[in-house]
Amino acid sequence: MKARTLRRHFKESIKSLRRNGWMTFASVSAVTVTLLLVGVFIVIMMNMNKFAHDIENDVEIRTHIDLTATVEEQDQLKQKLEKLPLVESVTFSSKEDELEHLITTMGSAFSLLEQQNPLHDVFIVKTKKPTDTPKVAKEIEKMEFVDSTVYGEEKVESLFRILHTSRNVGVVLIVGLLFTAMFLISNTIKITIFARRREIEIMKLVGATNWFIRWPFLLEGMWLGLIGSIIPIAAVASGYYYAYDFLAARIPGELLKPLVYSPFVYQVSLLILLIGVVIGGWGSFMSVRKFLKI
Repeated sequence: MKARTLRRHFKESIKSLRRNGWMTFASVSAVTVTLLLVGVFIVIMMNMNKFAHDIENDVEIRTHIDLTATVEEQDQLKQKLEKLPLVESVTFSSKEDELEHLITTMGSAFSLLEQQNPLHDVFIVKTKKPTDTPKVAKEIEKMEFVDSTVYGEEKVESLFRILHTSRNVGVVLIVGLLFTAMFLISNTIKITIFARRREIEIMKLVGATNWFIRWPFLLEGMWLGLIGSIIPIAAVASGYYYAYDFLAARIPGELLKPLVYSPFVYQVSLLILLIGVVIGGWGSFMSVRKFLKI
């Protein structure tokens, strides 16, 4: 495409936005509301995914070693654990370390156990995939020198089901909102094109190609998506700034911390912008296609 032709298409698309002021306003408003909802859902879903990832990675199998096992037998057990194909790491924690951790988390009352420590030495096993935890735990329970395994069986399996369901629901909602935005833009452009159907017919009669007719409408849809994304980007960026400060100050530790403001907000802003431009262009493309009877 020649530069002069491209400039002509840009000018025509901008003129069309001005000529159809109220339709432009209606389209931009619809896109703004939809992209705002999409942006909020993306922020929520990305943080939920981060929380889920952190929780999944925190899942571990605590393998209690038999009290009668010797040091050599513990080494043999560790080698067996490390050879399991689904295991990522095996860390040893002595019963003294376990008691210290118990006193730290549960209170000084447990310091009485220091006189006669009843706890087990423990191998802390982490799997390559958190969802493999129950399967690996059952394998470990059958091994020699293992007294018991603890990984929160019912809670872990319920957690994985909840996380899987929430991710799927979030994806469905976002896809649904995107199709809604595309439908709104498409219908708005259709009304504009219907009002200019005679102009399109004349252009075709004088020999204009389908793409020559299509480009201004395609660019018009992209402009609608671009303009409609400005307010959602500003709202999401400012809203997340205050939400991040509020949550980060009230959530102890790093396990459930929200995603860091930068570069997360810039990535989301770029995604909202791209979504607006793409669905605007696609909505226009599909509308013009029907009128051109391709």
